[in-house]
Amino acid sequence: MKMSRESKVESREPEALRREHSFPRHSTLDSRPSQRAFTLIEMVLAIGVAAIVLIAVNAVLFSALHLRTATSNAVDAAVPVDQALTLLRRDLQCAMTPTNGTSKVLSGDFRVGNLSISGESGTAAIELFTATGALSANQPWGDIQRVTYGLRSPAGDFGAGQELVRCVTRNLLSASTADLDEQVILSGVANIKFACFDGMQWNDTWDTTGLTSMNTNLPVAVRVDIQMAGNTGAAAEPIEILVPIDSQSRTNRS
Repeated sequence: MKMSRESKVESREPEALRREHSFPRHSTLDSRPSQRAFTLIEMVLAIGVAAIVLIAVNAVLFSALHLRTATSNAVDAAVPVDQALTLLRRDLQCAMTPTNGTSKVLSGDFRVGNLSISGESGTAAIELFTATGALSANQPWGDIQRVTYGLRSPAGDFGAGQELVRCVTRNLLSASTADLDEQVILSGVANIKFACFDGMQWNDTWDTTGLTSMNTNLPVAVRVDIQMAGNTGAAAEPIEILVPIDSQSRTNRS
């Protein structure tokens, strides 16, 4: 029995030795996971791709800022022109028709051309009576007012061109020189021209104030041409509006 146990022990020892030799031991350094760094070529490629992306983003950003600035400048330049054209169109659409007889109180005299206006400095391009006056409880004036449009030199150096001035007279029954309300509605204007359509042709002048005048009624339509002064020396694109006038007198003067 003793021999059999010793033989079993001896038989186990070689088996354990064989297992130990079949699985070699590793050092502590080999047991850690392996680490691999970026190569120089990979770093150069990454930096190059990042630079290309940044250049593209920079170009898009500056293009967007340039477009925003150009759009803002165009809108800022168009706002005064739109406001001036709105006033012109509204005054012409509400023009008063001429009245019969010699009485001109609250009548619709209509004159176009190189006019000399009493009480105003310089000349005007158009004079009309229009029902665009704002009614107010603090002022005793009605909605009918006399309006003239003309050009004058600016008071200071504000660029090329002249100022388009709208002069309004509210007190039409004043025995003395009536007070004028001058409004500068557009700057940088090189020229403004009014043309009246009589149903057959366009006329550069129109006058319903004379007793012997051929124009005893309002024109069928009025064309307004505004030439802006170019700040760079080049002429700007002309601005043109066409305003039909529906108000017409049905009787001739006596």
